[in-house]
Amino acid sequence: MNAFATLTPSGPPPESQEPADIADAAALFSSSYAQARQRFRDAACRRDLVVESTVLDLAGADGEELAIDVVRDGPADAARLLIVISGVHGVEGYCGSAVQTGLLELGPPESAAGKRVRDTAVLYIHAVNPWGFSHSRRVTQENVDLNRNCIDFDAPLPVNAAYGEIHDLLLPETWPPTPADAAALAAYAERVGPKGMQRAVSLGQYTYADGMFFGGQAPTWSNRALRAILRRHGRECRQIGSIDIHTGLGPYGHGERIFASPDQDANILERAQRWWGELTSVHTGTSSSVPMTGPVQFAQFDECPQAQHTNICLEFGTWPAEQVQQALRAEHWSWRRGADANRTAAARAALKAAFYPDAADWKAAIWRQGREAFVQALIGLQRVPV
Repeated sequence: MNAFATLTPSGPPPESQEPADIADAAALFSSSYAQARQRFRDAACRRDLVVESTVLDLAGADGEELAIDVVRDGPADAARLLIVISGVHGVEGYCGSAVQTGLLELGPPESAAGKRVRDTAVLYIHAVNPWGFSHSRRVTQENVDLNRNCIDFDAPLPVNAAYGEIHDLLLPETWPPTPADAAALAAYAERVGPKGMQRAVSLGQYTYADGMFFGGQAPTWSNRALRAILRRHGRECRQIGSIDIHTGLGPYGHGERIFASPDQDANILERAQRWWGELTSVHTGTSSSVPMTGPVQFAQFDECPQAQHTNICLEFGTWPAEQVQQALRAEHWSWRRGADANRTAAARAALKAAFYPDAADWKAAIWRQGREAFVQALIGLQRVPV
């Protein structure tokens, strides 16, 4: 029996109806990139929606094809566009992929919202970093954090001098770190405080190509592909909303809605709050995250300058921050130091577990909040003029 509810209404939807939902949210979640990709594509095919694929010329962890898959649900000439993004940080893609697949299974936007939506399309961008998704790494095949890569590389690169102070302490010669290395890193954290430490590590850095949160020296394949997708689907739109789905920060199962805009104009924030309610901000210190140097929203603004943008990152908490950071460091250490296959596999499995709890309660919470944010964005788009 199909685990998904039968959702697509027959005939035009009424002005208001009961929003559709999924019978078994756990069935949306996958155990590998290949399975996640197949489920997403199958959901689109059941709706007779076209899947556009930008294929990467590298193999996946099991030899599978790697690609960014895109599905547009709605009119090609819609003035309003809602973008749902998964897999910016590869290993975090399981969560976003499940939400995207479930949203496709809900039927057309009218079914999901429970009311008529006009002049609106939804663009699902699945696995923006397919290599990292498949290989259980957070970064791209270039060892680049995609959310630090969407900058103007013709301008001087951002400087994060603080990272240089701790690069070799984060990724020491031996793992686990020696007591001396651990003590030195702890002393630095004590001196700069929790937010100072978080900024030093994760703001983004452009000096150490083998380091953590490396922003790159040029646009990555994923960056270039994403920009082409945005140009193809967003250049004619007047209103664009986006939900970029991540995991790893915050309380277990909680979806933090983080205001995501290169433009900090108060009017944009107020509009986003009307759509989604209470939001946090990296710029005011209310978010579990910190500012970053080149998030994917920069590409959205660059490639669709004609539109008014309203964006959030939807960040789902997994495990305590220390546990997640240790898993990140251990996996990155194994890559940097060229650890043997068994040790690398173990580190990547631990990283996957840190960003993707395989638990029914977590999956149910993610689906409920992801669907809610999606419906709120659809309704919000109807309120803005085009």
